[in-house]
Amino acid sequence: MAGHEIPEPADRKQVADPTSDLRAAEESRHSCDPAFRHGVVVGFDGSTSSERALAYAIGMARRSGSGLIIVHVANRLPTTVWAGCEPPVFVDVPDHRTEVLGLELACADYLTEVPWILVERGGDICHELEEVGREYSADAIVVGSTHGIVGRIFGSVAGRLARRAQRPVVVIP
Repeated sequence: MAGHEIPEPADRKQVADPTSDLRAAEESRHSCDPAFRHGVVVGFDGSTSSERALAYAIGMARRSGSGLIIVHVANRLPTTVWAGCEPPVFVDVPDHRTEVLGLELACADYLTEVPWILVERGGDICHELEEVGREYSADAIVVGSTHGIVGRIFGSVAGRLARRAQRPVVVIP
């Protein structure tokens, strides 16, 4: 009927917007230390090229007065190596290297000049570096270049990251 409104019963409860609960949960899960917002993300695995990238990122963070977010991405291997199943399924392999890297970094004198944190992730390196960059609203992502046959066959992390990242990527040779 035109012009007729049905009044809401006084005892009817308001139903909350279900998407607001999801947004709140996602925001709390991805909340990060505000001291590192707009910081510099650097991929680090202990290799020579990642050490050079770390040195550059330290200087970059120091010059900009921001924090340093050091990211170590743990290994993932396809289960087809063991099970022979199709399609390939990826499984996280326990990687204690992050603990060792954390201890090495905590004892390093060169990191005393900037605030830093170590973030461990598992999965695709490019995706995880970009994801951490997004979470911290990073000003840049710094990575070392890949040398050797693995980089030529599968494509380098730096190249793939530079093509898909939503923020500047600095590749250190």
